[in-house]
Amino acid sequence: MPSLQTLTQYAANVLNLAQLPLLSSPPQSSASSSQSPLSFPAAPNAQSTFDHTCPVDSPVSCHNSTSFGDSCCFIYPGGQLLQTQFWDTTPSVGPGDSWTLHGLWPDLCDGSYPTFCTAAPMYHNITAILSSSNASLAPSAPSSSFTTETTRSSSTLLDFMQTYWLPNRGSTDSFWEHEWNKHGTCINTLSPSCYTPSYSAGYEVVDFFTRAVSLFRTLDTYSALSSAGIVPSTTTTYRREEIEEALKKVTGAEVLVRCRGNRLNEVWYSFNVKGSLQEGEFVPSEPVGKVGRGGCPVGGVRYLPKYA
Repeated sequence: MPSLQTLTQYAANVLNLAQLPLLSSPPQSSASSSQSPLSFPAAPNAQSTFDHTCPVDSPVSCHNSTSFGDSCCFIYPGGQLLQTQFWDTTPSVGPGDSWTLHGLWPDLCDGSYPTFCTAAPMYHNITAILSSSNASLAPSAPSSSFTTETTRSSSTLLDFMQTYWLPNRGSTDSFWEHEWNKHGTCINTLSPSCYTPSYSAGYEVVDFFTRAVSLFRTLDTYSALSSAGIVPSTTTTYRREEIEEALKKVTGAEVLVRCRGNRLNEVWYSFNVKGSLQEGEFVPSEPVGKVGRGGCPVGGVRYLPKYA
């Protein structure tokens, strides 16, 4: 396990990567839509032990038909990144006014996906690695629902995850271990070979969870739905289309809405990436290969309140 001093020094650098910019023109946005893809404010990128300054003309994942010399600057083969969120009510999980984080998944460009890969090492001590890093968070946007008293007093990555990245059964440590070993290990830019000689085991874990959390904090599903008049209710139901349209405004691209029966349960935001996972730009994209996988009825969708 990396030393506290080593990971603390590393975290001080890497965590300024929070809320990295998204490109304003996703190549796969719907041609029939008048909604322009939204851009997200840039934040300064600190130099971490990730040892690559990727060129400005790095190809966007899933948009390059030829090989790219620096594999640390091009996510391949899993170039469709899905940021997935839960709305759990049975049992209720997380704050009553926020969705919770499920994961960051590197699907292949056709929508299929690898699992439990060898691009990065597997770990079985995720909580210990994150705790030792003492990684902190950048402030949320003032309009975000994440600017609650809980968030203000929970300034570390681990504290935030213990509030917003929760399983509906089992322990957080086993859930995070599953997300890393099943999905994080399939992201090639997290390979130890992409880091400086001062690399220590666990650096890539902090990078993965930091980027997943920083992206999640820009995708405020609860507020987007609320702004469209879609709020949790035990009596009111909604049309699938109005939920999809409300969430499309978050990035400007289609969002996959998922249901368990007729209950709204999960959303998937899809991105391609220009550059590395650590420092690259996330480009909103259509969820390729996911048509028909949402399971929500056309009408009568229930968005139940938590802790009711």
